[in-house]
Amino acid sequence: MDTQPGIKPVIVAAVLANAMEWFDFTIFAAMTPIISKLFFPVSHGAAGADLNAILLTTALFGAGFFMRPVGGVLLGLYADKFGRKAGMTLGMGIMALAAAIMTFAPTYATAGLAAPFLMLAARLLQGFSIGGEFGTSTAFLIELAPPNRTGFFGSWQMSGQLMSTMLGAALGMVVTQVFTPEQQLAGAWRIPFAVGLLIAPLTVYLRRHASETYARIHAMPRARSTEVAAVKRGLSDYLIGMGMVVASTVTFYVTFGYTVTYAKQVLKLPVSESFMVQMIAAIVMLIVTPIAGALSDRYDRKTLLVGSLGAYLVAIYPLYAWVVAAPSVPRLLVTQIVIGVLSATFLGVYCTTLAEMFPKRTRATSLAVVNNVVVLIFGGFAQTFVTWLIALTGSPLAPVLYVMIGIALSLVAVMALKPGHFRQRSANTAQTAG
Repeated sequence: MDTQPGIKPVIVAAVLANAMEWFDFTIFAAMTPIISKLFFPVSHGAAGADLNAILLTTALFGAGFFMRPVGGVLLGLYADKFGRKAGMTLGMGIMALAAAIMTFAPTYATAGLAAPFLMLAARLLQGFSIGGEFGTSTAFLIELAPPNRTGFFGSWQMSGQLMSTMLGAALGMVVTQVFTPEQQLAGAWRIPFAVGLLIAPLTVYLRRHASETYARIHAMPRARSTEVAAVKRGLSDYLIGMGMVVASTVTFYVTFGYTVTYAKQVLKLPVSESFMVQMIAAIVMLIVTPIAGALSDRYDRKTLLVGSLGAYLVAIYPLYAWVVAAPSVPRLLVTQIVIGVLSATFLGVYCTTLAEMFPKRTRATSLAVVNNVVVLIFGGFAQTFVTWLIALTGSPLAPVLYVMIGIALSLVAVMALKPGHFRQRSANTAQTAG
């Protein structure tokens, strides 16, 4: 990275902190099969009981998404007023508290109904924290970037999320392979949540060493009437941005976040091997995402976005039909890698594109609103919805249709992008920052 001295460690710490924050939020999904047995009083073994427990657990997972718009707006406003570093460290501190609650929460057998309510409180705190993460950290990374490297720097926002998926899959694989099912239920399931507490020292490091990225803008007088007018003029940008976020949302929360549950409940594949597939796919995506971001600094971003989404839309149904026809770990792995490469190409480009669509003064808030509204609608209860769809239709391909609808919506949004959303906005950002 071509950065000034002292910036590289801060960038690394910011990306790692981003990864840990997302890890804390998403590890819950990976542990769904275990948590469902420990925190919900259903008679496992009865017809449909396991699926009902999964539904309750994924509903608890989705509950955190109701706090995301609230956290996004409040933490976004805080970051736009007091700085990206201030917003990031506040959100990370809240996430550390939620991780501690989940690590030490008693199960239903110990605390009765208090157990799921404690988990609910932790999920709401997580939702508040992660709601502000996307806007503040994306703005932070892009505003640190040299003018010709914004695509590459912005791609590390998604790379951090992929690191969290990789770490979660790796820990899930270790827990399911090293410990027996009885040991997992007895307490080994807490290990991934305990690892999530590592976000605390990263928070301290960033608070001490990170510098703000927009001191000049922060020092300027804040004219509320001007900002309101800018928002009204940019309503079309908000709609386009929301459309783009749909693809990211269905990718993370269904195509990849639902992999382990789908493999176990629908494909009847071993959990440990499903975690391995998820981890390998995350590694591939982690490699491709920054490459795509770097390419977007040299080539047309819209072409990369349209090409990746179009190929994704065409490939996903036949790939999953192939897996369902003869479920196996190798087939699932091939499918996840192919879809992973296509989605990573999109993910590596779209964060910077979104950031360039909004003025710097309100960027953290704008990104938070665009991201969290869509995630609430298309991601918060996506796993619950597709699980219900499978039960309702009896079709193992029901989740794929949900993803295809999301990708199609994003493709329409990307087609609506104009040249001014790219290089011109990037140049303006560089001039303002300089």
